[in-house]
Amino acid sequence: MKLCLGLLLLIVPGLIGIANGHTVDSVGEYRVEIGWMNEPVVSGETNAIEFYVSPLDSDLPLEEQSFKNGVSDLKKTVKIQLIYKDESITLPLSPDHNIPGKYFAFVNPTVSGFYQANILGTIEETPISLSMHPPKVDERAYIEFPKPSDLTLTQIIDGHTTLIADIGDLKESVSNLEKTQQNNIGYIGMGVGVIGIAIAIVALAKSRNR
Repeated sequence: MKLCLGLLLLIVPGLIGIANGHTVDSVGEYRVEIGWMNEPVVSGETNAIEFYVSPLDSDLPLEEQSFKNGVSDLKKTVKIQLIYKDESITLPLSPDHNIPGKYFAFVNPTVSGFYQANILGTIEETPISLSMHPPKVDERAYIEFPKPSDLTLTQIIDGHTTLIADIGDLKESVSNLEKTQQNNIGYIGMGVGVIGIAIAIVALAKSRNR
């Protein structure tokens, strides 16, 4: 029983770290941590990289340390450069006014994949130039229900196709109407011809009787 409990105590912290999805590193005498504000993070949604800075505890291994006694006033001295393949953007930090040492770098990741976050600047008097990797950005369709919002284009195409079909039906109706009118005119002409022939026959019969 004690052995099972010991294994559970070893496994649970690891699971918590995975679920949290944050990456931890250190620079000088500081512990730094980044991760996405909203998880799972998906493309096409406004999100933010959370950035935590706190003093490093020299008595504990880095992986056992937690964020506490955060370092404030880094808004003007630290920025995050977010990189995706050959493109990059520099994001300013916005402090969390309720938690000293916690900051946000707001961004809308438009494509899925792995991003790199370069932490640049100075933490108090310590220079920092550190590359960190937040969890992967998933495809937006991963959580959309019932249909992805980008099907609007498909709906437009379907509407256009329906409109073309309606126009085709209208043309066919007009064509049939024209044919009907032409047939009616033909029938009227035939009727006039038959009446003319009947009048001629009556006239011929009268002339013979005389």
